[in-house]
Order: sequence, then C-alpha cells, then structure tokens
Amino acid sequence: MVRRFEAAAFRAWPAAAVHYDGTWITRLTAGHPAKRLNSVNPLDPSDVTAIPERVARAGRRFEAYGRPLTFRLSPLSGRQLTQFFDQEGWASLAESLVMRASLERDVPIDAAMHQIPMKDVGRFLSAAMVVHDLDPALRPGLSEIIAAVEPEAGLFVLEDDGEPLATAICVHDGDLAGLFEIATGPRERGKGHGRRVVLSALKWARLRGAKEAWLQVGADNLAARRLYESIGFDELYRYHYRRPKES
Repeated sequence: MVRRFEAAAFRAWPAAAVHYDGTWITRLTAGHPAKRLNSVNPLDPSDVTAIPERVARAGRRFEAYGRPLTFRLSPLSGRQLTQFFDQEGWASLAESLVMRASLERDVPIDAAMHQIPMKDVGRFLSAAMVVHDLDPALRPGLSEIIAAVEPEAGLFVLEDDGEPLATAICVHDGDLAGLFEIATGPRERGKGHGRRVVLSALKWARLRGAKEAWLQVGADNLAARRLYESIGFDELYRYHYRRPKES
C-alpha cells in the first residue's frame, strides 16, 4: 500500500533528475528547493548494505546540485537506516502525513461546485504565487514541475472578480487523485474557500474515473489537517526528513 502511494507521488510531482542506488531513489531539482523534490527516498527496508558509502555517494550528488543532503524516511526505509542516522547525530525534521479518502464513500462531492480546470498554466502560476505568497524566483521551477507531470493534471483557482482566493492542483492517475499546492490567501482563510476548491477538484477527478484521493500535509499544519479530516480524509502513513546537523 505504501509503495503504491509513494510511486503515485513520484509520478504526480516529478523531480528534474532521478538517480537509483539499489532501491534508494535520489530526486533532485535545481529549479525548486522543496525537500520532497530534493531527497533520497529508500523504498525497501531490507536494502541496507554499505550504508556509509552510499550515503557519501548521495552527498556528492547533492553537493553538485547545491542542495543539502536530505533523506526522506517513510515506512519503507526500515529501522537500520534510522539507527544509522541516530548514531551519526542527524537532525530529524518536517514530519508529514499522507492522507487518503474514498471518492465513492467518504467525500461529499455531489454538491460540490462543478469547475473546469484552467488550461493556461501561466495564469494558474500567477494565482498560485499570490495565494502562496511565493518568491517570484520559484515561478520557473514550479512551471517546469507542472509541465513534467505525466498523468493528467487539473489546475484549479477560486477567484472573486479576478482576484485569486484559493488554488489546488489535482493529478488524476488511473483510480487515484492526488492533491498538490492547496492554499488559501492569507486574508481569505477561514471562509471555506479551501474546502470549495478541493471539493471541486475532486469532483472533476471522480467524473474522470478516480476512486481514491490522497494528499500530503505537514504534521504541524493543524488547520489544514482539520479541513482534510472534515472532508473525509484519514491518515494513511507518515514520513519525515533527516539531515546531517551541519546542513
């Protein structure tokens, strides 16, 4: 189950470069600093041979990209790798949840607003930059990521008189619908905009054959977690990141 959703996440939010070391997948993206796009992802708890040498190899790749060496540890990583990082004094950071909901049973999408996703990536990016309050320097990298998504991606913006209120990306991948870049503008929070845009995106995916929805959210983002739980999402598993202390 975890492997299925990990694979869906890699397809839905692709890194610019991918390298394999056994079942360790290194994802690197020069144009965007997000940790999930710049991390080593071990995918088999039994693949723990030559850990120090392989960590060093990964470190050289990250150094070449100008990124801090980062491991993303899911339930597929195994205890031995965690013990190695503990012994080396690596920091643990940014715990996140993967949440899942049934579009056939859990999510109240029947009454959701029917919305056609945007075709204009530039217009979506302009809205996302405002809603997320992002550094303009991240725009080219985000554009590159969206363009590289191989499954069908729906770009959703909730607007009022041309002003963006909330955004979401829904990636339809077979019977799965993954949600990304969900945000509501700082002055518009608490008004239900996030709920509306999420339900609209999921209604679109359901009409195209998706049966399950999933998303990733920071464990400390309590407001977002409450929203997703109210929609019908439940925790599936967690992951977190490890970095050398000097990073």
